[in-house]
Amino acid sequence: MPAPVVTDHYVPHDSTIPANGGEPVELFVRERDGTPTGGTRRPVLMLHGRSIPALAGFDLAYKKYGWADELAKKGFDVFVMELQGSGLSTRPTMAEPHNVNPSQQGLLVPNPNAATYTGTPAYASQLNNSQSDWDEVGKVVDFIITHTGVPKIDLIGWSAAAQAFGPYAIQQPGKVRSLFLLAPIFPPQGRPSATGTPFGAPVPLPVSTPKAAFGYPMTVGTKSGFQTGWDKDVHCPDQREAGMVDIVWDAIMASDQVGAKWGGPVAGSPEGLNRIRNSYWWGWNSTTVSLNGTLGAAVPVCLVYGEYDTTANTASNLGLLYFSVPELYKLIPGPKKLMFRISCASHQVPWERQANLVHTMSEHWLKQGKVEGATSGAYDRDEDGVLTPMV
Repeated sequence: MPAPVVTDHYVPHDSTIPANGGEPVELFVRERDGTPTGGTRRPVLMLHGRSIPALAGFDLAYKKYGWADELAKKGFDVFVMELQGSGLSTRPTMAEPHNVNPSQQGLLVPNPNAATYTGTPAYASQLNNSQSDWDEVGKVVDFIITHTGVPKIDLIGWSAAAQAFGPYAIQQPGKVRSLFLLAPIFPPQGRPSATGTPFGAPVPLPVSTPKAAFGYPMTVGTKSGFQTGWDKDVHCPDQREAGMVDIVWDAIMASDQVGAKWGGPVAGSPEGLNRIRNSYWWGWNSTTVSLNGTLGAAVPVCLVYGEYDTTANTASNLGLLYFSVPELYKLIPGPKKLMFRISCASHQVPWERQANLVHTMSEHWLKQGKVEGATSGAYDRDEDGVLTPMV
């Protein structure tokens, strides 16, 4: 089979983010088309989470860690998209250092070269919200449908991509063939929609009120923080290859030429900072999952997460920050649902040794509608590939 054809698209969109509402922007989409000669196109859309640019997450150019490339080699037409404020898509109001979380502004001294960055951000609000994310996903889905001529596409999301893909699939089941979520962020007590509207924005929607988490559009992540967060969930001797932190961080920086010049204690020698959108999300919670009976019926769902994932599974007393993959599985109303907890893997499994297993699981789900021979149910999968039903 010939190598997949790689094409970078910049999908035009009229922004619905308050920071640049109504302005024309571009949504970056990388296509890896592995459709066999004379074959039928099978489009798949992949979406990133809160903090990792899509190309670093799904298209890592190292050995066989490139999930999108591996699926394309199996005959799929794979699209990797980036929401505004991430990766190579338009980054509204985010180029100014004054828009960083005030508690982090010290990380910008001396790179960029400024005496001090203190005080209220120039844009004192969150960047994106649920509606803007759904709008951008919808724009790219419609682009793919027009581009390929296929009426339905499969969705693959990692981490906080569930906040966009879950509600989108419920609202637009006619455009979604299936849903595969890796380490999905699901808050059972998540922020509700407006009264009387399943997915309407809460009223009032904080746009420019500098309070709590909504007084700035951007946080930044350091390489040391990235490594510390990953290290705490590495518990198996061969869970992660040596040098992967450096490889992944370099890929993150390659998706942000501005952030790559920020941070570090030595002037003129930046270490790089990962610019992360500050988001205001609603409409993904224990009430909305079951709406219309869509998930697990019109839209089959497969959930996969790592044994040591402490990001997608947190303590139940954390309110909005209580996340649970098993709770999401339980609340999906239809019978066409699968869940796997895989051994020796963390939230960062796309860059761990179990990445190839995830690639295979997604391939089988897309081609057969089943994984490890199962069409429904929840399972633990150990290192030897033995499945044990979850109770």
